Amino acid sequence: MSRPIGLTGGIGSGKSTAAGFLARLGAGVVDADEISRELTAAGGAALPALREAFGDRMVPPGGALDRAAMRALAFADPAARGRLEAILHPMIREESARRVAAASGPYCLLVVPLLLESGGWGRRVERVVVVDLAEGLQLERTVARSGLAPAEVRAIMATQWPRWRRLQAADDVLWNGGTPEQLRAQCERLHGRLAARPR
Repeated sequence: MSRPIGLTGGIGSGKSTAAGFLARLGAGVVDADEISRELTAAGGAALPALREAFGDRMVPPGGALDRAAMRALAFADPAARGRLEAILHPMIREESARRVAAASGPYCLLVVPLLLESGGWGRRVERVVVVDLAEGLQLERTVARSGLAPAEVRAIMATQWPRWRRLQAADDVLWNGGTPEQLRAQCERLHGRLAARPR
């Protein structure tokens, strides 16, 4: 079993890019968002419970979760967000644990946007790596990538820990305010340190 290393950061910080660089260097990668998409795709294991909780409007029969509509509801209604998380989070944690246990390589990155905010994730990893950048750049990149309005991105950012708090919790920081080449170089140095640690 590979050592579990948490990788997190705010929306638009570049978690997937950093994880991709580290994967090419030999790290295992388990992505909680990817598992969430699998669980909520057509035929996904979470759909029956989600349909029961939110109805056919959110989960049409034979279809997938309407992620855009669900995201809008979750950010407008904290109670709805709580019901969504109560269904998805245990399933994501169970599947991520299975995949981490099956991973090979010197360590396995557990990529979780809310690694620090959601109770329990932090206790599952040996170290926390935070991908960091200025909040203005984070907003700009997310709007460009996702097509969401700036106000929608700010609403998502407001549900995540502020930058200073993530940095306080970090064991390692990858600065992604520069070029992809600069991030890659930092990933290479981090990989060297993590791979050299005794298993």
